[in-house]
Amino acid sequence: MRLACLFSGGKDSTYAAHLMEQAGHEVVCLVTVVPEDPHSWVFHTLNLEHLPEMAKAMGKDLIAMPSSGEEGADLAALETALRDLDVEGVVTGTIASDYQWDRINGVCQKQGLKVFSPLWRKDQLTILNDMLQAGMKAMIVGVYSDGLDREWLGRVLDREAVDRLSSLSKAKGMNVSGEGGEYETLVLDSPMHLLALVPDDVRVEFSRDSGQLRIGRLTASR
Repeated sequence: MRLACLFSGGKDSTYAAHLMEQAGHEVVCLVTVVPEDPHSWVFHTLNLEHLPEMAKAMGKDLIAMPSSGEEGADLAALETALRDLDVEGVVTGTIASDYQWDRINGVCQKQGLKVFSPLWRKDQLTILNDMLQAGMKAMIVGVYSDGLDREWLGRVLDREAVDRLSSLSKAKGMNVSGEGGEYETLVLDSPMHLLALVPDDVRVEFSRDSGQLRIGRLTASR
């Protein structure tokens, strides 16, 4: 089937697209809603200004639709972005959020599009380990949970990092995959990428118990 992927630049949406292509489908484009409000409940907002570079590195067309960030506006923007695309279904990287699942499914059903969520309800630690096995290189660019300090910003998810996240999950009750908003990632390389990405002009912003990694440029590297 020809599919569109709801894409944030993070590990879950990228890995979900990879799994669907491994299953024989074709992900023909990446679809992103770009909220003005950084606290959007439906979509990620961090470093979305680099989406064109991310899509180009993956050799995919990008459909980016602006929104105010309010729930109704975000969903309307998604409906507009999906309208008239030459696809039969939509891929999401949702793992456990009933909130996102219900709203995205509602938009897609209106347009007669099938929804594929290959990570849905899977064990989160297993997903992270499978991502490493597949060759995903994801960097943490946002931390919003007790136990995740500024030293995590810019850290690439490797075996040591995943083991540490697993320990923090048990100690703090956090979602090991960040599904509850504990952290956000940006994928620098994966089986979906034609070119790897290198972050430049990086700035750390940290206040109290949360922080972000602001990236000035993403450049492609072979």
